[in-house]
Amino acid sequence: MKHGVAFRKFSRTSSHRNLMLRNLVTSLFEHEQIRTTLPKAKDTARLAEKIITLGKKNNETSYRQAQAFILKPPVLPKLFTTFAERYANRPGGYTRIHRLDNRFGDNAPIALLELVDNPRDFKLEMTARAVGRELLNEKLRWDSPRGVVNSGVQNADIVVAKELNLGGLDSGELRPTTRRNLQKVMKYRGREALTEIGAKASAYIETILAKPVAEAKMQLRADSKEKEKARKRGNPNFVGSFPVLPARAGVALPGETRPAMRLVQGALGRPARWKGRRALA
Repeated sequence: MKHGVAFRKFSRTSSHRNLMLRNLVTSLFEHEQIRTTLPKAKDTARLAEKIITLGKKNNETSYRQAQAFILKPPVLPKLFTTFAERYANRPGGYTRIHRLDNRFGDNAPIALLELVDNPRDFKLEMTARAVGRELLNEKLRWDSPRGVVNSGVQNADIVVAKELNLGGLDSGELRPTTRRNLQKVMKYRGREALTEIGAKASAYIETILAKPVAEAKMQLRADSKEKEKARKRGNPNFVGSFPVLPARAGVALPGETRPAMRLVQGALGRPARWKGRRALA
């Protein structure tokens, strides 16, 4: 039974643990995205929510409490201006945790902790890519691949605006899961975000369409290189590969009796240590 276990200790003393969490919250407010272990991300998100609530109150008491918690003074104006305006209509849930891979070495679970609606919103980027991929699949149902490459997918922002007004059971060009994620991302954003997510979706569609063309060009380039190598192999004076010399600086080169590092240290002008010593009587 877990009696008396109130929070994570992180194998640290209380002073060390509190300073570590304050440092993580300060870094989160400064960069708006941090990468850390999953347990630290959960505790950091809990504290960051409370500090953002202090920024939304915007009075002298909340300012003093936030000032006593945040380690970097330049972050304070950002808390009481940028974050307070961004989350003015949001009742809570200012942070988001994305589970990533495990860390190499100790296999600790790694997570991406970010502030929602930040300029580099990870969920917005992934949702825009999902929208672009599904719009492209819908276009390929009615047109040939060559025709889609020539014409592309137009008016992605208009499709996004239509999908925002549909329900979970309504039929549209997006899957219900993608539509639900899109509605979550756009719930507290302004109308200018429609243009942003439409541009990101269009850019990802162009990336997908350009990938086969780039692969075909790379294949042609590789085939031409193989033909050139085959032509050179027919030449009797052609040398395919040269011996690889050691890459470390100061090692002895072929034909030398001592490494170059000894020469740099003055080995020519200084005799070896065993030379010149008198024999012990």
